[in-house]
Order: sequence, then structure tokens, then C-alpha cells
Amino acid sequence: MENKTIVRSLRLLGQLMELSGENPYKTKAVASAAIVIDKLPFALYEKTIEELESISGLGKATAAKVWELMQTGEMQELRTYLNNVPPGVVDLLNIKGMGPKKVLTLWKELGIETVGELLYACNENRLLKAKGFGLKTQEEVKKLIEFKMASNGRFLYARVEKKAEALLEELKKAIPAATVAFTGAYRRKCEIIDDLEVIVSCPLDEELKTLLASIPLIQHSHIEDQTLRGEIESSLKVSIHFYPQEEFASALFKTSGSTGHTNEVLRRLNNTNILFQSEEELYKQAGLPYIEPELREGTAEFKLADEKKLPALIQQHDLKGCLHNHSTWSDGVNSLEEMALYCRDVLKLEYFGISDHSKSAFYARGLSEERVLAQQEEIDALNIKLAPFRIFKGIESDILYDGSLDYQEELLATFDFVVASIHSIFRMNEQTATSRLVKAIENPYTTMLGHPTGRLLLSRSGYPVNYKTLIDACSANGVAIEINSNPLRLDLDWRWHQYCCEKNVLLSINPDAHSVAGLHDMHYGLLAARKGGLSADQCLNTFTAEQIGRYFNARRIRHYDSN
Repeated sequence: MENKTIVRSLRLLGQLMELSGENPYKTKAVASAAIVIDKLPFALYEKTIEELESISGLGKATAAKVWELMQTGEMQELRTYLNNVPPGVVDLLNIKGMGPKKVLTLWKELGIETVGELLYACNENRLLKAKGFGLKTQEEVKKLIEFKMASNGRFLYARVEKKAEALLEELKKAIPAATVAFTGAYRRKCEIIDDLEVIVSCPLDEELKTLLASIPLIQHSHIEDQTLRGEIESSLKVSIHFYPQEEFASALFKTSGSTGHTNEVLRRLNNTNILFQSEEELYKQAGLPYIEPELREGTAEFKLADEKKLPALIQQHDLKGCLHNHSTWSDGVNSLEEMALYCRDVLKLEYFGISDHSKSAFYARGLSEERVLAQQEEIDALNIKLAPFRIFKGIESDILYDGSLDYQEELLATFDFVVASIHSIFRMNEQTATSRLVKAIENPYTTMLGHPTGRLLLSRSGYPVNYKTLIDACSANGVAIEINSNPLRLDLDWRWHQYCCEKNVLLSINPDAHSVAGLHDMHYGLLAARKGGLSADQCLNTFTAEQIGRYFNARRIRHYDSN
């Protein structure tokens, strides 16, 4: 066993001891021993236990730990500490600058147990209020996590978007006579991007090769036949394909869709190698309406097309308001009025739904009963001041472990809408998670289900649920499901949007914004909704202020009538 391996084990043991509140003298002894061993000019595996004990700065107790590790490959004391700490918390210790004290604050005070949850908390600016943190630390942590994710070669769509659009503009400037377009997964608006593909309507000659070499965004480039391959910032792989103008439309089609989609269309074309002037012409020749790139996944699009039910996909201008947002009343950065004004004056929306955290979310300054009433008084005053713009009174009520909602019924009845979400105890099997969610859905005060699986893309898969059971329960109880638009979530997954539509379950494109900047995340929720085949009439927040007000009132009246 190499010394470096022993050092890593001792360092981790020292960190876990400090994290667990162990005697500081014992903790320091282990940490000091790791430093001593790291500087030794000889290998420890050649030494006897007596020789280990004689090394200055090691001591008998630590020498015994090292000996155990070298003889058995394991240190029982380290194993005991590891069993008492969530695995994700250990991963937090591996982030540069994250010592045991900071990790303990994240874990115990903010409820953060994984790297993904930490990144999500950074996006919500939650670290600003934590002891030992600040804006600079939060930004550094965020960059380190994103770099770690990028090193795995996979990227969130949102992280790629600005760089991709900048590259496209550079290519259009460099080759003004050609048509330049995205293709592949990026054109389909997939939530995870492994590489960026671009297609250009001209052959790649020597002159063009020289020109492309001068584009600073493209790094480590090389040519393979008629394709330029390289990287842009943060190791995102890029492939730029060059085709003659007459082949462009056919090539764009073939490189855009999933294998399943492309093969099915080619089958309907009898696999003939015909050149088309446009994709629209190609689909028409295949006996199909034009299928938007987002839908080209080989899943539900052909059934919809054959039944003449292919939807007119929802667009940005269809959105009339946004629900599920946070303010400084809980863990938001901007005040309630600032959030509302931004929606009205910048985003040109008709209404804003506030849904700060409920009291169980102590780490997010969840609202006590008294603070709920105080916030509602402020909303009443702002609605007079900002009319005809409307602020709707909501809450993001924690779904407790038994499936009940935070707050008593008397208080839940005072809200216009209730977003029911799970924020704690994620370790559940499918039956437990599904039952917990269904009970919350059946609560008469639940208006919509928030981020239903709790997933964090590239970092946490979320709790297992029976999607059909959840959606069926929402259908039976008139409960909407949100498409949480935070790029880390995009939950409900687009693959289940069509089943929601079949069951007449409304979806709501919610930013889950914790700042005015976060309101723009509705853009990513919109992309996910389009990918799921959502039309405007199937989306809750395409309702006008008057319509959604009536919708909320009708739900309340229905509840009162049932009693």
C-alpha cells in the first residue's frame, strides 16, 4: 500500500472525526499524522508495527490504525464514521475549500447532503445566509462543482446555451454565404448535452479550414473528412459538419433526430436516398406533417401524427404568468414587490404567484403561521398598488413523511394555491415515495405537485415513483403538476408530459425563482414542455389573470361544497 493511500485515509478520518464532534486533540493527532506520513522519504509498507510506532509525530494509537490499514486494507474506525455520515456529505468534503466546519453547517443547518443539492442551493443563493459563507465563497463553490460536472463530459443544456449561441454567431460571420444550423441533441433541446453538433451548407475546402482556425472559441480542433472536431470552453466537444447546399436539408434531418425517429421516417420514405429542398418537403413526402425538432425522439410523435393529434407546441408568448416563486420572506434574494414588478415590467406578465417555503423548511426560513398572515397583508396592499397586475397568495407546503401537508387546514384555506413538495427524507422505496405523494395529492388544499421526483440532473436521480399512479391520482383529484424550470431539475420529466395530457392533467411551467434573474428559468421549462409535446391549452399558466383567478376560486368552492 502506497503512502499516499494511507495519507488519504487518515485525512478523511480526521475530517469525519471533526465533523462528528470528536475530541479536538484526537482529531488534530490524526490530521498531523497524515502530514507527517506525506513527507516521509520511505514507504511504510516495508516497516514493522514497532518501526511505525517509533516514527516521530505518529504515536502508538495512530500507528495501530496505519498498521491495521496496511494489513487488512481497511480501518475499522474510519468505516464506523463513514457508516454514520451520508455518502454525499463525504463528497462535499472533497470540494476545495470545504472543510469539516463548513460541511457541518451545510449538512445540519441547510439540510444539504449531496454535491447536487449544494449546487442547487448556490443557484438559490441560500449560502449567503449561512455562517462562514458569503457571495464570493458561493460563486467559487458553484464554479468548482460545475467544473467537476464538466470533467465527466456531460453538460446541462442551460450551461451550454450561451456558448453554443456564441459559436453559431461566429460561424455565421465567418461563412456568411452558407446556412448554419444546430443539429443533434442540442437542436432537440435535450436536457443533457454530451456534445454540440452544427451543420453548414458548404464543402470544407482549404480556404475555409484556414478561416475556421482563426475562430478563438474553437480549441484543439482537427479535421476528419468533411467534419471539424474540437472543443469550446470547459471541454464541451463540438462537431461541425459540412455538406453541399443540395444535401443540406436531407443531412439536417438525418443528423437531428434520434435513431428511432430517423429510421421510422426513412422507412416511410421506403429508404430512398432522395434530396429534398427542405425538411417540410421531406416529411410531406413521408406522409407526415412537419415534426418539430424537439419531438424527434422516436417515442410518441408518430402515433400523434398518424392520429392527426400532433400538437401546436406552446410558445413563450402563450405564458401569461408564473407560479411557484420565492422572496425575502423565506430564502429568496428579492422582495415580494421587486419580484412582482419584474414580472410586470420586464417579462410583461399579467400575474405573479408567490409560494415561499412553509414552516418545516427551517433551513430556508420557512414561514410560521404568524408570518404567513403578515405576508398576506403585504400582498393585499400590493394588489391595490399594482392593479390590474395581480399577486396570487401561495405557499410551497412541505409534504411531511406521512404525506400530510405543513400547516393546519384553517391556514391552508387562506391561500389561492398550494404547491405541495418534498424537501426532506429522500431515501424511500417506490411504494413509500408514491404513497407519500398520493396522500398529498389527495389533500383537498393541494393545487399542484412541485418537482415530483426531487431529481437534480447529473447529481441526484431523485426518489423512485410510480409515474402512472401519481398522474392518475392528479387526474382524479384535479391537481396540476409543475414542470420545475430550474435547469437542474426540469421535473416533471418531459417523457411523462404526454401521459399527463392523456389524463387531462394540467402542467404548470414554474420557474421556482429565488431572485428576479431566476424568473428567466421559465425559458428552460418552456423548452422541456415543448419537448414533451405540450400545447398552450394544456398549461396552467397560459391562463389569463382572470381565468386563473376563477380556477383557484372554483377549487376552493368545490372543497367547501364537499364539506
